[in-house]
Amino acid sequence: MTMRALASRLVCLIAVALLAVTAGCDSASSSVKFAATDITGASFGKSLTLNDAATQQPRTLESFKGKVTVVFFGYMFCPDYCPTTMTTLNAALSKMKPDDAARVQVVFVTVDPKRDQPKALTEYVRAFNPSFAALYGTEEQTAAAAKEFKIIYQKAQVKDENTYLMDHSTQMYAFDTAGRIRLMIRHEAGVDAIAADLTALLK
Repeated sequence: MTMRALASRLVCLIAVALLAVTAGCDSASSSVKFAATDITGASFGKSLTLNDAATQQPRTLESFKGKVTVVFFGYMFCPDYCPTTMTTLNAALSKMKPDDAARVQVVFVTVDPKRDQPKALTEYVRAFNPSFAALYGTEEQTAAAAKEFKIIYQKAQVKDENTYLMDHSTQMYAFDTAGRIRLMIRHEAGVDAIAADLTALLK
């Protein structure tokens, strides 16, 4: 099984497990039906401490409280999932009312801190939307963050120390304005569905 296939299978297994574990465990999920997988009450994704690529200062999940936050792990040299995900998220924001979209923060976490340098990383995410933020850390910090969010990643098609791809999980996670993890959004999710889910989280 390839790393890509394994990552996709893991997303499905996480979704199935969480549907069983989190069903009915939090009143916040009881009155709203989402297109994405409702993981309200999940035991992971509770902490994230990395550096903001724009300011090179530490940021945590608490930094984004007050906004609906979408966290996605990827890397700048990604040829497929990352640019399409970022494009989809930008399109979803454009479908929302401007005042609602302004209350959504997209956070891109690099799984390739060796090559994704802060200045270039900031320019990369802002090319999709000026409001998008990027976080980076050391190899150890990146591994810890990925573990906390059940993200798997590894180098692939390595030609030399600076030429390679990164196979990685492709799911996104959405947090409500109180900083609670609420949704797991698959890469295949449509623009309209994401826009509707993010709008619902703002209520």
